[in-house]
Amino acid sequence: MRNWIETTGKTVEEALLEASVALKTTEENIDYEVIDEGASGFLGLNKKPAKIKAALKETKLDKAADFISDVLNVMGIKNEVKSSYDEAEMTMNFEIVGEDMGVLIGKRGQTLDSLQYLVSLVVNKESDDYIKVKLDTENYRERRKQTLENLAKNIGSKVKKSGKPVALEPMNPYERRIIHSALQDDKYVETHSEGEEPYRKVVISLKKGVRPYNKFHNNRGGYGNNRGGYGNKKGGYGRNAFNKKSNKPREPYRYGNIEEGEVYEGVTATIDPSEQI
Repeated sequence: MRNWIETTGKTVEEALLEASVALKTTEENIDYEVIDEGASGFLGLNKKPAKIKAALKETKLDKAADFISDVLNVMGIKNEVKSSYDEAEMTMNFEIVGEDMGVLIGKRGQTLDSLQYLVSLVVNKESDDYIKVKLDTENYRERRKQTLENLAKNIGSKVKKSGKPVALEPMNPYERRIIHSALQDDKYVETHSEGEEPYRKVVISLKKGVRPYNKFHNNRGGYGNNRGGYGNKKGGYGRNAFNKKSNKPREPYRYGNIEEGEVYEGVTATIDPSEQI
């Protein structure tokens, strides 16, 4: 909502000058309405000052904020819309403050995303350059981002263990980018998107040449046994664990790109703590 002020002067021009000083801008950036043109009077009698009401000219940012507020008022949601524009990123940011914001967020942010899409249409309707729009409330976007990053890493760990690709639920482009970014530096799994909007989803799978981790581990650690150690059933080292010529323990076995004791993003080898080395 725009903030209107009232100013006075001997003439309308003087009142407009007072308004430009109060609003800290030039007259070209001001919208105003004349309330009273004033009167010079006769011989100094019945003299009246001119009066106007003025406000800064409405920008696209103002129009978008008003649109958001109007929609929320129709929904019966009391609100305050805080707006800012990032010129470098060409992004309009809107923070919505109010009660019962859970209604605005909706299931997994679907209502908030829908409103964001509508605002984007309004902003870019007559724009030469595309302007991005971001709506947020109660820090939902950051909380959702952390949830998705944790989900990506947990599913990535399961894929490393089972070797089977996992398809996540359909997500919007912004959330899919979060999943891709969370795993882009992982040495063992990769991500890609499948399907058409609005059902497009991310699939997490092992990279080529990487074999599932659990195929080479048992329930208590070690390789090829039930209780630990190498090459036997009760622990210790079996015959194949030593180099025949030097009688020294062999180097740790390596299968594909996985070596004993390697750490995956803070998780040592397996998911279940009972399987960690």
